[in-house]
Amino acid sequence: MTLSPSFEAFERGWAAGKTQLVYARLAADLDTPVSLMLKLAEARSDTFILESVTGGEVRGRYSVVGMKPDLIWRCHGVQSEINREARFDAQAFQPLDGHPLDTLRALIAESRIDLPEDLPPIAAGLFGYLGYDMIRLVESLPNVNPDPIGLPDAVLMRPSVVAVLDGVKGEVTVVAPAWATSGLSARAAYAQAAERVMDALRDLDRAPPAQRDLGEAAPVGEAKSNFTHDGYKAAVEKAKDYIRAGDIFQVVPSQRWAQRFELPSFALYRSLRRTNPSPFLFFFNFGGYQVIGASPEILVRLRDGEVTIRPIAGTRKRGATPEEDRALELDLLADKKELAEHLMLLDLGRNDVGRVAKVGTVHPTEQFIIERYSHVMHIVSNVVGEIAEGNDALSALLAGLPAGTVSGAPKVRAMEIIDELEPEKRGVYGG
Repeated sequence: MTLSPSFEAFERGWAAGKTQLVYARLAADLDTPVSLMLKLAEARSDTFILESVTGGEVRGRYSVVGMKPDLIWRCHGVQSEINREARFDAQAFQPLDGHPLDTLRALIAESRIDLPEDLPPIAAGLFGYLGYDMIRLVESLPNVNPDPIGLPDAVLMRPSVVAVLDGVKGEVTVVAPAWATSGLSARAAYAQAAERVMDALRDLDRAPPAQRDLGEAAPVGEAKSNFTHDGYKAAVEKAKDYIRAGDIFQVVPSQRWAQRFELPSFALYRSLRRTNPSPFLFFFNFGGYQVIGASPEILVRLRDGEVTIRPIAGTRKRGATPEEDRALELDLLADKKELAEHLMLLDLGRNDVGRVAKVGTVHPTEQFIIERYSHVMHIVSNVVGEIAEGNDALSALLAGLPAGTVSGAPKVRAMEIIDELEPEKRGVYGG
């Protein structure tokens, strides 16, 4: 197995103070994203898998598994903390001085890596979530609702091993960063990164655990909402009063549903990816809790200086035949309510991009097109703008947080009303 780069090339970069990546490739045409996760990380805490199914029908090219973070950053309210011993002590968190967004920006700067051209994207970096309530760090919003789940408002991990499955080439690339801030000699840094790569390759060479059967479907009791039926109806009526009064155009009151789940959490993810294949599938195992989801839309993307927000609103089920599918598309595009909702979110997308983009650069590149997914079709638009000087990826992310599809328009007033109508803090949902 050949490691890249050679030690000599690594040493030159190390001497220049650059973080280096040590990596190797392995044929993986018999592997799937699930088998990769089961072999490498399924039994470990602080791991994740990211997948994509284009249009809910065609598997995306890359799937990413990460594990063994060398650090974890998290935030509760206005206090952030970091664990720089995460590989050895999961509880070694230390509080950080300063505003959480300042400490996060410092971590992003520290973790920046120039990827070699022959590596796939997302081969290293920070991975995790920013929850709905992170917006309170930039907007003046009340924060009085109870938080019965009590999860961090945000968690980001920096994996020391990342495996990227290339579904086109049928190979997996295992990557281990060697951080320039580690204080190690070039020889020691290279050896440690190489050891992590080789350990992962040995794990990939074994058969995955025998977990083919997800188990029989069985009743698990009723799901419980954090609203009563009448309470939720009253919240909707109150929201309609605000719309009639001209406070808002749209608001999205939401319920939290809870249900017991006796199987391993990864079994839930496996079932979700089969029943609802989506462009953005994710499973994060943070030890005491897991975050699992499937979404058709990006929130915000910053690539080559261009900010993108892609609002999705307006839905019909898929047809059983091409003719029925086309008829449902035409019905959707003729629905005044769906078109009005989408137009509101398109305007909101323009506004969100405009908050961080250069004046005069914000424009839609697609408007009111239909995208088809495994079970539904949506109306989709695409808004882009050129990032303004003084703004960065975090600025762009916060400009789009939370998505208008789970908050409303105007966004800040909608969030104030959500705080009034909903009985509990949202947490991860809507982030």
